[in-house]
Amino acid sequence: MKIAIIGSGSVGCLYGARLARGGHDVRFLMRRDLEAVRRNGLTIKSCDGDFHLRPAVFGKSEEIGPVDLVLCALKATAMDVAEQLVRPCVGPHTRIVALMNGLGIEEQFAGWFGPERIFGGLAFVCINRGEPGVVHHLAYGRVAIGHLAGNHEQSREIARLFADAGFETSVPPSLRQARWEKLMWNIPFSTLCITAGAVTTREVMGDPGLRMLAERLIVETGTAGNADGCEIDIPATLAKMMANTATMGAYRPSMLVDYQNRLPLEVEAILGEPVRRANALGVPVPVMETQYRLTAFLDLLNRGEVRGEK
Repeated sequence: MKIAIIGSGSVGCLYGARLARGGHDVRFLMRRDLEAVRRNGLTIKSCDGDFHLRPAVFGKSEEIGPVDLVLCALKATAMDVAEQLVRPCVGPHTRIVALMNGLGIEEQFAGWFGPERIFGGLAFVCINRGEPGVVHHLAYGRVAIGHLAGNHEQSREIARLFADAGFETSVPPSLRQARWEKLMWNIPFSTLCITAGAVTTREVMGDPGLRMLAERLIVETGTAGNADGCEIDIPATLAKMMANTATMGAYRPSMLVDYQNRLPLEVEAILGEPVRRANALGVPVPVMETQYRLTAFLDLLNRGEVRGEK
């Protein structure tokens, strides 16, 4: 299969590299790492075993051209350029997997390309980018694939690609519910690591007050998701999220890494859209809304975009 990776950060590189190692014709759109990978190839330092390859890398989508499958792993902060980056790779039968964080992502892609070709991909992985051309895969890697229009057979076809590449995969009954369930981790831990003073998940889990806030955020997120048509078992999901996070040690979520590098944060996709949807449904989410306001402000302050009143 001919596959384009649009957004070759740590997530795009890991999944794309494993698909390439499995024999697919994978073509990476790269910016920061383009010259380094052209010179030295791509190195994946993985808990599942390190490997190195020399993939096909390009600086423009037009150089890739139409493919069978687009794997879009851009940050949600890049949604304003997502269409123009993806469109040159879309032919009559191209399918698009949005392997991105947040809520409302697939709906935006459907507005550009139609719902029938759009899939959501949810990566449950601990991963960080290293020096140019190097990715550090620390733990996990499970992928959930859902079709926006509910075609489970097509979802299973794409999930099999990831399974053949060595990843645990699933096709959830509801893509919407899978999105909300992932937010039950992203909202508490990605944001508390920032608002608590740029700390890791270990500090969040180890401090009684922060741990309590994380639990409240998980419950609020699940409650909003259920009001949005989901059937989430909130107590079971709460227990699973806390237990999984306890195994991660001093993990830095990608939002914290972006914050420390003074990059724009995925605030609107991970916090803003869920808060707005909860408000529209009449569901009180006071802790989530507080986190939204704090994280949004700290993001602007961190990047020097807060201006005092004249």
